[in-house]
Amino acid sequence: GDDLSPTVEQLYAEFDAALLEQIGPLPDNYGEVKVGAVIISLTNPFWVNMKNYYEEAAENLGVTLDVQTGTTEGDTATQLDVLMTMADMDYDVIIVSPIDGTNLIPGIKKCNENGIKVINLGPGVNLDALEQAGGHLDAKITVKFEDQGEVVAKDMMERLPDGGKVAVLAGIAGAAQSEGRTKGFVDTVGENAKFTLTNVVNCDWDATKAYDATKDLLVAHPDLKGIFACNDTMALAAVEALAAENVTDVYVYGVDFTEEARASIKEGGMTGTMSYSSAKYTSSALQMAIMLNQGQEISEPVYLPLTLANVENINDLDGWR
Repeated sequence: GDDLSPTVEQLYAEFDAALLEQIGPLPDNYGEVKVGAVIISLTNPFWVNMKNYYEEAAENLGVTLDVQTGTTEGDTATQLDVLMTMADMDYDVIIVSPIDGTNLIPGIKKCNENGIKVINLGPGVNLDALEQAGGHLDAKITVKFEDQGEVVAKDMMERLPDGGKVAVLAGIAGAAQSEGRTKGFVDTVGENAKFTLTNVVNCDWDATKAYDATKDLLVAHPDLKGIFACNDTMALAAVEALAAENVTDVYVYGVDFTEEARASIKEGGMTGTMSYSSAKYTSSALQMAIMLNQGQEISEPVYLPLTLANVENINDLDGWR
């Protein structure tokens, strides 16, 4: 693979240690395991990466894997259709990353009925709604989304000792990762009277909507100081909108640490992004699938550590994936 910087090697060692502590070591012999993965869409480079890393990890672990996806990031019905079809096939385990908290519930229930184990990776399934429907998850691996928003807020606030106006570009209303990131950011900023949250704009993970929203924000608040976008696609659009208006003093943060975001930070566009190791998360989820297939229970959610990539450490994060 890519050459890892010492910093990345250290962070990856922390990930491996965290996973080992939470699920224990892989068994030596685990035979054939057939895994399906349902991701969100291939219109977002983040999910294209996830698919590639899933496939790479499956090869490394000797797992049979099939990655399926809906059409667009908002097409909840097609994503469910994909899972409903997979639930009738001979998978041992299916890993799901739902578009919103409830759209995959009928498919998860069908997997339960057909004896297929279900892991929820990333964006959360609404557990109350799932329970009401008579379904359950067998395991969950995710990020503490609120913590992501909090880390961004703290970094941004350090750069703005005098405070000022800040705004959030959120994803799709009701999406767990967007709601959590927003809450973490808003709550943290709200603890400091020097800061004013102008608004939270739902931009549905869409670059065009984020671009337009940023232009509108600048008209309404020419003295805006910071923007937290709930993913890098929207953050990059915000940077573009600021550049179009020749505004250079607004800090913009995203989430995902895509290659485009890395380049933007290096070029002085974005200020930071909450990194997410797609390689480590997919590999960890497949290890969990192997464990579940062995009959092991994983009753607690699995969390991997958080890292903020920013202008200070960006050159130490080469090889991160």
